[in-house]
Amino acid sequence: MISNRSLEVLRAIVNEYISTREPVGSKALAERHSFGVSAATIRNDMALLEDEQLIVAPHTSSGRVPTDKGYRLFVDRLSEVKPLSSPERNAIESFLEDSADLDEVLGKTARLLSQLTNQVALVQYPSLDRASVRHIELVPVSETKVALMLISSTGRIQQHVIDLGHPFAVSDLESLRNQLNKTLDGKAFTEVAKGLEDFESTLSGPLSVMAKTLTRHLLALVDANGQDKLLLSGAANLTRREGDFQGSITPVLEAIEEQVVLLKLISEMQSDQHGVGLRIGTENLVQGFSQTSVLVSNYENQGDTTAKIGVIGPTRMDYASNIAAVRAVARYLSRILGD
Repeated sequence: MISNRSLEVLRAIVNEYISTREPVGSKALAERHSFGVSAATIRNDMALLEDEQLIVAPHTSSGRVPTDKGYRLFVDRLSEVKPLSSPERNAIESFLEDSADLDEVLGKTARLLSQLTNQVALVQYPSLDRASVRHIELVPVSETKVALMLISSTGRIQQHVIDLGHPFAVSDLESLRNQLNKTLDGKAFTEVAKGLEDFESTLSGPLSVMAKTLTRHLLALVDANGQDKLLLSGAANLTRREGDFQGSITPVLEAIEEQVVLLKLISEMQSDQHGVGLRIGTENLVQGFSQTSVLVSNYENQGDTTAKIGVIGPTRMDYASNIAAVRAVARYLSRILGD
C-alpha cells in the first residue's frame, strides 16, 4: 500500500521531471516542496516507489525518473485538470471560426492543437456512415474543362477538374447539374451509385456521353469520402523532443505515418475519468510507440460522436495541460460542426 505522502513524492517527481528533464533527487525535492519531512525520509519514500517500479534510476548515483507505471498512477490520481487560460480559449475560438468547409476546419484544428500542446496533433475525419449529398455544382473552367464540386451533409466540399475532351454547351452543363441535384439531393452516399445508374438511363446522345464522364468522377469523390482518414500536424515537435527518446526517433516518425495502424489504435481507446483515452509508453502495443503517449478525445459532428482528436508525444509530457487542451479543442470543434 502506497502512503499519501509517497504519492505526493511521486507527483512531485513527475512534475519536476516534466519541467526539467533532469533526474530528480531527494535533496531537490526537500528544497522545492513543503513535505514537512527530512531529505532522509523522502529517500525512504523514493525507495518504496522504486520497489513498486514507479520510478527508476537511469544512471548509477543519479536521481530518479518516472516509469510508464509511474506516469499511469500519476494520471489516474490527477485531482484536477489544469484549465486553459483565457487567451488560450480565445485563441481556439477565433482560430476555428469562419472556416469555409470541413477540410479547412479539421486542418486548422490539427495545426492549432499541435501549437497548444507542442506535440503531434491528430484529427480523424468524421464517420460518413450517415453522410448524404447536399449539393452538386458544375462550373465551366474552359471550353473543354469542368469543375465538379460535391458538398456533403457533413460540410465537406470536394472538387475535381475534369477534361471532357471536347467543347460543350453551358446550357447542357446547367441541365446536367439540375438533373443531378434533383436525382441525388439528400441521398445517402451509399445510395449514390444506384441513383447515378437511374440518372444515366434517362439520357441519350452527346448529353449521355458527357454525363457518363461526370458521374464516373462523382463516384470517385463519393468513394474518397468513405475512406478513413487522419490529419497530422506538428511532426517537427517530435524532432525537437528527440532527447526524450532512447536511440533513434525514426521508428516513432515511421509509426505515425501508418494511418491504418494509427486509426485502429485510437478506435480501441476508451475515455477515462478525465474524458480522454490515454495510453502511456508500453501500454501501446503498436511497434514504434513504446516510448510515446497517445491521448485522444471524442468530438461530435452534428450531434453524433463520430471521430477522435488527440496528440502523440513522448511519455515525458505535461499530461494535465495536454488533457485540458485536447478536451477543450474537441468541445469547440463539436460546437462548430454542430452549427
